[in-house]
Amino acid sequence: MENIRLYLKESYDELMNHVTWPSWDELMSSAKLVLVSTIILSLIVFIFDFIANSSLKFIYEL
Repeated sequence: MENIRLYLKESYDELMNHVTWPSWDELMSSAKLVLVSTIILSLIVFIFDFIANSSLKFIYEL
């Protein structure tokens, strides 16, 4: 039980005194980057899927 208490105490100390949290502006900048990257990657996957689907339909209709 003492080990759990020590772990929780050290975890709290680590989070409050040693972790550097991003500022609000840095957080928003990172979130925008992730959102734009996700949209671009989704479009690329959609295009590849559309091309593959069209190609397979063409092949199987022969």
